[in-house]
Amino acid sequence: MTRKIPEKWQSSVKAAKATQVAFDIDEKIQLSIRKEALEAGLSPSDQIRSILGLPTNKRPKRPRLTVSLSADDYVVLAEKYHLQPDQQLEIKKKLMAELISHAIDKA
Repeated sequence: MTRKIPEKWQSSVKAAKATQVAFDIDEKIQLSIRKEALEAGLSPSDQIRSILGLPTNKRPKRPRLTVSLSADDYVVLAEKYHLQPDQQLEIKKKLMAELISHAIDKA
C-alpha cells in the first residue's frame, strides 16, 4: 500500500531529498562569501548557489536571526536576567532587547 503525501507537504518532498554539502575552506574565503551574501541580502547558502550559477530561493518572508539555546543556556540567561529557566518567552524578550541595544550602540 502506497501512502499519499498530503498536498500541504508536497513542496517539502524535494527539500527532503536534497543533500547538504559542506565546504571546509580557508576562513578568509568563508568570510568573503558571507560578506558578499550580507551585502546582497542573501543567505550564505543562496550566495554560494548564485556563485555556482544555480537558482536561488526567494527571499524569506520573515528574515530572522536564530541561535540554538540548550537547557544550560537557559539557566545562565535566566540568572543573568533574574528570571526562572522555564520563563523562555520572557528570556527571549530580554535577548531581543539586548540584541537591539547592541546593534544601536554599534551604529
